[in-house]
This record gives sequence, structure tokens and C-alpha cells, in this order.
Amino acid sequence: MRIMEDIVENIAHVRAEIGRAAARRGRDPGEITLIAVTKNVLVDKINAAVEAGITDIGENRVQEALQKQKEVVGPVKWHFIGHLQRNKVKDSLTNFALFHSLDRIALAREIQKRAEQKGVVVPCLVQVNVAGEESKFGLPPGELEAFLRQVAVLNNIKVCGLMTIAPYYNDPEAARPVFRRLRELFEQENYPAGVSMRYLSMGMSNDYTVAVEEGANMVRIGTAIFGKRKY
Repeated sequence: MRIMEDIVENIAHVRAEIGRAAARRGRDPGEITLIAVTKNVLVDKINAAVEAGITDIGENRVQEALQKQKEVVGPVKWHFIGHLQRNKVKDSLTNFALFHSLDRIALAREIQKRAEQKGVVVPCLVQVNVAGEESKFGLPPGELEAFLRQVAVLNNIKVCGLMTIAPYYNDPEAARPVFRRLRELFEQENYPAGVSMRYLSMGMSNDYTVAVEEGANMVRIGTAIFGKRKY
């Protein structure tokens, strides 16, 4: 089918663009994880992407992800990239390899409680609202250090990086200061013990090449792989 062929071609194009962006900064493209964002994407299209080599899938909604996890074929890692509500923590805790959107202490405490009950350690990224958009979730940059001190004492949460969502700009270059600022936060060396800055999740379909140039090692791509979705 043409749609499935398009998905394969789109993935190849995105990987090539990541490679070129990485090369411009002397980086190894193999260190950059491509996360295919599958919100509102049908399972057959997701499976086509997996067959084309996608190993990481990002979902915004817990219930949608749990249903898809029963139907998607292949060994993939599931990432939760949406705003996580506290009442969804119990259902989602062991179903995702990484949570990208830890953004408030009440959520951290709920994750800690549920993780302690299950005897697991939950890897999380802290979401930072670098641009200060009222429509976006995430911590202001100035609150990050204090937040990490609070979370570092929660033994069943492992903070292993940062995430941001840049504003949508017609010119992706306009997002560069946002990505650069998150990388600067990522590279700080005064974080508390137990916090590991391993993953820098930033960049989406419109601006991922700029994000890679600025240091992203995880990019979250939906439209550039699956096309525009009908909501």
C-alpha cells in the first residue's frame, strides 16, 4: 500500500536528516534515539513503522497506549510523552520504559508511592517549559534545581534527563535558543546525587534538526513519519 510505503520512506528521510544534523556538529547519529509519536495513529501504520526499523514509540495518552501495546508487533520501547495525570499513574507505571513529563512534586510523590508498592524504580525526564508558554506544561528553568533536590530523595524515581517542547515557529531556527537553553541546563554539574543527566529529549517534526544540532539525543517525531492526522 502507498501509505505504508510512505511511512518507510519518511522514516528513511528523517533518519537521513538526523544524520546530516549530527554530522554538522561532529556527533554520532547512532547516539540519537528516534521516537515515533503515535497519538491517533492506527496500529497497522505503527506496525509498518516497526517493520521499517522503529524501536521506540511515544504516546500521549495512557489508555490509548495500553490498548496499542496489545496489538503492536515487535520488541519496542514505549515512552510516555504526554501530560501524566496522577490518577493514571497506577495503570501506567510498569508499561513504559521512560516517562518524559515529570513536572510537579505531587506527581513525583504519586509515582514514588506506586513504585514503592510495586518494588520498581521508574526512569523519568523532567519537563522544563523553557519558553514560558502558558499553554505548555513544565517547570520554569529557575525552579529546576530546587525541584530536582526534592525528587532526588525519592528512592523509586530515577531522574535521567530533561525534556522540553519548543513553541511552534514557521522558521525552525527560531526554536534554537529554547533548545540551547535546555542543553545548558542539562550540562550543569551541580545537580544532587542520584540525578543522572543522560537523556535530552527535544525536537519534533518541525524542528528536530535544530534540536539535534543543539544536543538532543532523543527526538519525538509524529507528523514527519505518519503524515498529518485527522482529529
